[in-house]
Amino acid sequence: MFIKKLTHVSLALYLCSVLTCVASDEKREAEFAADIQKTLNVGQTVWLETAGKKFLSLYTDTAKNPRSGIIILLHDVGGHPNQQAIIRNLRTFFPEHHWATLSIQMPVREASAPVQDYYALFPDAKIRLIAALDFAKKEKAEKVVVIGYGLGSLMASYALADMKNENVKALVTISLPVPETNEVSAQTLSLISKITLPMLDIYGALDMPNVVSSARERQVTGKINTNYRQVKLDNEGHLYLHDDGLLVKRIYSWIDKVINADNTQLLKSKEQGK
Repeated sequence: MFIKKLTHVSLALYLCSVLTCVASDEKREAEFAADIQKTLNVGQTVWLETAGKKFLSLYTDTAKNPRSGIIILLHDVGGHPNQQAIIRNLRTFFPEHHWATLSIQMPVREASAPVQDYYALFPDAKIRLIAALDFAKKEKAEKVVVIGYGLGSLMASYALADMKNENVKALVTISLPVPETNEVSAQTLSLISKITLPMLDIYGALDMPNVVSSARERQVTGKINTNYRQVKLDNEGHLYLHDDGLLVKRIYSWIDKVINADNTQLLKSKEQGK
């Protein structure tokens, strides 16, 4: 196969050069936006902009002060900012616990497109994440956590592997897929090795095959990062239908621990500077 010949091509080059970079399906995004705005009862719509094109995001401010920061959410393949059930649960849970959330519309292909066709959208996904980070900065959020689900977690890893933003304090990947094609798989794992942020790699024991089968490789690669942690939820599949909120609670407790550790380190640094 053509992809198998790309032994020495980086993932970014593969996405932008080997494949023709394509634009998101604007019609499908518009349909998502129209449906969401009709039924939205938690949070507010925010239109962010990249290269003159606007995309829908859902911002939900904290219900209680003080605000710890903003959590940016990236949905799974072919989804939207209010995707059931994972993204919606995260989007509405954290504002009750001092974190605002910004769930952004990631670029999508037509409904029948296979997941491989999404790889050419990764550069667009990165630009959208940057726009979300700019929004967080305008909101004076000094602490930002990025959470990606499914393909959104791979998009987040791609974007953050070489991005320096002092406000991004952690990355959470839910059901992070590693494409089974050898060369693309190697490039995906290389992204994990480049991430220096605290990273939580959480997945279900009955998750998608390319999530479960790559778990050991992700863990080995992640050990380069002393702040990497992998968690497996038993008896859970890709939709986490039976966890009774355990997924969200695990993520929340890990973020709370990481942010507290970050605060402790900051305090030590200030004391040493006296």
